[in-house]
Amino acid sequence: MLHINAIKALKNKRKIVMLTAYEYITAFLLEKAKVDIILVGDSLGMVFQGRKETIPVTVEDMIYHTKAVKRGAPDTFVITDMPFMSYQASVADAVRNAGKIIKQSGANAVKIEGGKEIIPQVKAVIGIGVPVMGHIGLQPQSVKKYGGYPVMGKTEDEEKELIENARALEKAGVFAITLEKVKASAAAKITKAVSVPVIGIGSGAKCDGQVLVTHDMLGFFPDFTPKFVKKYDNLGPRALKAIVKFSDDVKSGKFPSKKQSY
Repeated sequence: MLHINAIKALKNKRKIVMLTAYEYITAFLLEKAKVDIILVGDSLGMVFQGRKETIPVTVEDMIYHTKAVKRGAPDTFVITDMPFMSYQASVADAVRNAGKIIKQSGANAVKIEGGKEIIPQVKAVIGIGVPVMGHIGLQPQSVKKYGGYPVMGKTEDEEKELIENARALEKAGVFAITLEKVKASAAAKITKAVSVPVIGIGSGAKCDGQVLVTHDMLGFFPDFTPKFVKKYDNLGPRALKAIVKFSDDVKSGKFPSKKQSY
């Protein structure tokens, strides 16, 4: 298993691979594939729970799913998202909930969305011994403020603000930063501006690594694919075809055959 110093040491050496998991079997496969980091994202609210956004996800949700992921991938570095309102209100909330997540779930680190405005929380969480990955650019927990999911870093002012946030997080002690949906040219500058790895999602090829939602990458959602997602398979339609075939076999009496009977 990589540790935070090993992850930091990968910057400028090779690209870092991170994918999401919310349950045992996906985590098991990701570990078999030897991905560097598994993220138990609060995206589980959309992918696993069928919600329209991540905001309703709770600390208990994150703990439950991280436990399952750790069973499937005990030897992979696992990061768990701190969900909406688990850290924003106060430093005390941040410390309490980060400690709870690490203690009860077995996660190796937490990820916190935000820049300069949440530096006190980041410092306090690191101060109790919990490694923190930062998250800037598009912040899904702020979707109501944005009114959607816009591309970030499109202007000089936005680019400057992102660089300032990245440097503030680095100074606070984060071991890495996720950079979401940022204009590629801005993302390249942000990546160079800090000494910790910057892992991009929809932020171009110049980041130190890449992360995608595994279910997007595997093609489970045929109705919508974000621009930044490359589908490496098309499992949604394939799974649907198999389910329909099973249904037809049951109705026609083809299943179970003697081979599947005792």
